[in-house]
Amino acid sequence: MSSRRSRSSESSSSSRITEEQVIDLISKLQALLPQPQTPSTTDRVSSAAKVLQETCSYIRNLQNEVHDLSEKLAEFLAETEETNSAQAALIRTLLLI
Repeated sequence: MSSRRSRSSESSSSSRITEEQVIDLISKLQALLPQPQTPSTTDRVSSAAKVLQETCSYIRNLQNEVHDLSEKLAEFLAETEETNSAQAALIRTLLLI
């Protein structure tokens, strides 16, 4: 039974993330944003929250851009297919690669 406890405590402690790891991950995430801000060393929680908010906003913007571009592509393919089905087929093939 003691071996079970030691394995259980080992797995739970290995799955825990340290504050330093969180700070490191937040810094890496911040570096991926388009205009990285310098992290505040005085208020780490506020800085982390701000980075997460900016990241969520950035991801939402990217999703909107993907949606808009997908609609434009669909319109373009529909127009191209009406005028030149061979060209539309080529474009569809290239998109699948």
